[in-house]
Amino acid sequence: MSNFEIGIGGIGVALLLVALRVPIGIALGSVSLVGIAVMTSPRVAWGMISATPFDFVGQWELTAAPMFLLMGYLCTTTNLTQGLFHAIRLFLWRLPGGLAVSSVGACALFAAASGSSVATAAALSRIAVPEMLKRGYDKGLATGTIAASGTLGSLIPPSVLLVLYGVYAQVSVGQLFMAGFIPGLISALIYAAMIIIRVKLNPSLAGADDIRPTWGERLAALRDVWPLPALIVAVLGGIFLGIFSPTEAGAVGTLIAALIALLRGSLTWSAVREALVRAASATTSIFIILIGSVFFTRFLAMSRVPREFSDLILSVSSDTWWIMLSVAVIYIILGMFIDSIGLLLLTLPLILPLVDGAGLDLVWFGIIVIKLLEIGLVTPPIGLNVYVIKGALGNVVTLPQVFRGVGWFVAMDVLTLILIILVPALSLWLPTMMLR
Repeated sequence: MSNFEIGIGGIGVALLLVALRVPIGIALGSVSLVGIAVMTSPRVAWGMISATPFDFVGQWELTAAPMFLLMGYLCTTTNLTQGLFHAIRLFLWRLPGGLAVSSVGACALFAAASGSSVATAAALSRIAVPEMLKRGYDKGLATGTIAASGTLGSLIPPSVLLVLYGVYAQVSVGQLFMAGFIPGLISALIYAAMIIIRVKLNPSLAGADDIRPTWGERLAALRDVWPLPALIVAVLGGIFLGIFSPTEAGAVGTLIAALIALLRGSLTWSAVREALVRAASATTSIFIILIGSVFFTRFLAMSRVPREFSDLILSVSSDTWWIMLSVAVIYIILGMFIDSIGLLLLTLPLILPLVDGAGLDLVWFGIIVIKLLEIGLVTPPIGLNVYVIKGALGNVVTLPQVFRGVGWFVAMDVLTLILIILVPALSLWLPTMMLR
């Protein structure tokens, strides 16, 4: 059996193990080590086990991931995200579908702070969806809004997915953060515009919001939510102006979040302990996947599968649209079954040689990949965010109702994706303006 055949077989076994719910890091690592042992010798495989994990995890740039996770969890446990939906609602209540539009804004800010699409969907489904259903909103619109908008944190920085892509693809994380900001904002605006137009054409989708807030009530609500926007602006502003590096930004953001919570009197030992435990747990899971993906990369490189795959795609056409279509099909199909971090690290060893061979900009391509991962989070049959919302709401809604509501947002995601591909400047303009 040739190395290439062993590589193809290894990919098939890895996908099978993932389908059987074996943790993806374990699946990738075990398949890779067995494959390397078969292609070379058990001694070579054992040498990788003893050296590779430490060398990779010891990279300075990777410290940004646990720091941004800790920042997000600290915001949650110290209640810096409390009242976000209510405050935005007071300003947008006049818009058709104002509660749903407010949910989009709240999800975007919450996801940007937490860095987790699943956490955002779980939190806002318990806050915003009951409020919308109480006001007579269509169940599909109410749940679909939260499921889709929860994915915005993948693009709007600081994003853990962008950190992982940057480290793996050897691309500046700061440039990726700036590149994701405008596409993330456009995604939110397109969601909001779609909701407004749909409700305008069919008012029965959304009930009437009977609140009539005064400016005093609006200003009072802002006093509760200013920490989160201020924190995000401070982190992104510091990176943009070159005050600190993206790697340092996670620690700076965590410090600012702790100081704000201290000033508000919500920084307790129990909140700090919970944030540390949750951040450590999430970091451990991510790093296990990272180590498995590094083994998988070495395994595939030895088998020459990535090069053969790249040559096969480019032999059909080197046109950007053909490459994007091929990549989109891979991500959308696999995204139905695999979580976003696992899918990103599973596919990069195959995809990056293709992108290099085509001479595409890796920053621009990274934003496209993250957008495709967002679509996978809400695509049936295993749209992770959809199941999170169903689990949070119980029998209040059915899975078909949520998937029906998400369909409109998937169509908007495709529109946004086409815009990002057609107009690379949407992703690449801000990075060129950064002060280094």
